[in-house]
Amino acid sequence: MSTPVVRATRTGAAPGSAPPHPRLSINQATIKYASLRDALDTVRAAGVQAIGTWREPVAEVGLSEAVRMVADSGLRVSSHCRGGFFTLPAGTERQRALDDNRRAIDETAALAEAGAPGSAPVLVLVAGGLPEGSRDLIDARDRVADALADLVPHALDAGVQLAVEPLHPMYAADRAVVSTLAQALDLAAPFPAAAVGVVVDTFHVWWDPALAASVARAGAAGRIASYQVCDWLTPIAADPLLSRGVMGDGHIDFGPVTAAVSAAGYSGDIEVEIFNQAVWDAPATDVVDRVVRAFTASVPLPLPLPLPR
Repeated sequence: MSTPVVRATRTGAAPGSAPPHPRLSINQATIKYASLRDALDTVRAAGVQAIGTWREPVAEVGLSEAVRMVADSGLRVSSHCRGGFFTLPAGTERQRALDDNRRAIDETAALAEAGAPGSAPVLVLVAGGLPEGSRDLIDARDRVADALADLVPHALDAGVQLAVEPLHPMYAADRAVVSTLAQALDLAAPFPAAAVGVVVDTFHVWWDPALAASVARAGAAGRIASYQVCDWLTPIAADPLLSRGVMGDGHIDFGPVTAAVSAAGYSGDIEVEIFNQAVWDAPATDVVDRVVRAFTASVPLPLPLPLPR
């Protein structure tokens, strides 16, 4: 799936401040406690042009109402989170997970259709961890491949790209048996790029010595469905899920990763996705303002050409 070139438009940035980068998207996880309505309003008021939606806030209002809200917001939808969690063995629970992923595909299509031009019908997938009692990573990854094969026909019909997100290896046991971008690309390879792509998330892949080669491979295959950024904080939080930080607060050098993703041809929105209790506890308006400034300072991107008047 090719990514749209996002061009600059006027924003609602505060007078005297630099406007948000036109490719910046706020993933809803960054302002976790905001309702869908509040998230849309906060992002739009800050002059940010795109949002990454999550299934839970959408479910709270219902899909038809969520579609109306997104359409009224004038924002692009950069992705929908999340599907996946299908490493279970054959049986009722696995079938239930696959059926839920089909619903997530339909949600993604509807929200992207409602979003402003440049919205991306991308469903982020987290593979799932080892089934209870299992130590067989290879078998679990084979089940991910089988699940993709089951879901691809529905994704193609809906015009949705399934985006396999590798997670840092510390999550291999309980959340994602897919740990590297290369593994994600291997899973995607049997399917059309329009149906299966990958997510490049700095938190999960910054450490990988093969990252540059994998990003280039992903770009050559047209499979970079989403680029997400946040920082890696130490010490790791008691709940490792909450160790993400605002860009500039941790250890990641965003320049080389962003340059590699750009050179690979990705020109879509760039999501900031942060799981961090202190960030969540702060007012959403303050968080978005901080993210806008940190993105400008830490993620080196040239401004796109302005739209013709």
